[in-house]
Amino acid sequence: MRTGYAVCTYVSARRETVRKLPCRYRHVGSGEMEGAIQADAKVCSEAGSSSPRGPGCSLRHFACEQNLLSRPDGSASFLQGDTSVLAGVYGPAEVKVSKEIFNKATLEVILRPKIGLPGVAEKSRERLIRNTCEAVVLGALHPRTSITVVLQVVSDAGSLLACCLNAACMALVDAGVPMRALFCGVTCALDSDGILVLDPTAKQEKEARAVLTFALDSVERKLLMSTTKGLYSDTELQQCLAAAQAASQHVFRFYRESLQRRYSKS
Repeated sequence: MRTGYAVCTYVSARRETVRKLPCRYRHVGSGEMEGAIQADAKVCSEAGSSSPRGPGCSLRHFACEQNLLSRPDGSASFLQGDTSVLAGVYGPAEVKVSKEIFNKATLEVILRPKIGLPGVAEKSRERLIRNTCEAVVLGALHPRTSITVVLQVVSDAGSLLACCLNAACMALVDAGVPMRALFCGVTCALDSDGILVLDPTAKQEKEARAVLTFALDSVERKLLMSTTKGLYSDTELQQCLAAAQAASQHVFRFYRESLQRRYSKS
């Protein structure tokens, strides 16, 4: 008998309410954003990408480019297949007194959709991304400060939350924010026959019986966050988690290769 929930979410970090961000983080200059999006389209040809989908690793192509924006302290563009997200990190910086935490940094996340204003889905993803980041960022090293992650969806072709997590991680690295480990997101889909698909496209997600997204750290492949939608059994949940942990090795390998290419340039 299959068990599960229509929507189920697990996070290892403490839950907090979504807070409004300072005005200076709400907007990026239109010229700068347009230039970054144009450069984002060229990342596939300029940056290295992972191996194509195949029986050994059914992940789509990856591509990443860091330090695209001049105003944020760190930025990154991350592509998974045709899904693309642009991330910027501000901080550690001054924080408003009302949001100040005396023993650690205040971490906030903004997720901006490709078109229109953020809705309930974006706010939910913001909370999941923020809790994942809080689980790895060493905020105690910067008490009474603010770290803000701004994510702009450039294109959504499936596995959007996983791509947002990967973009946020690479932007935090580019900003030099101290972390106890890197993290990545992996999405799994189960079709009506119970066949598992890693890194599904938007069409595969729509046709799937269940979609599960996991956030994992780079040290012990521990689960930092999971969110699921649909019906699945306990066995299928464990199978998806094991597949995500195996796939995370390819993502972290791509992180290393991408950083090596960047910092080895003369």
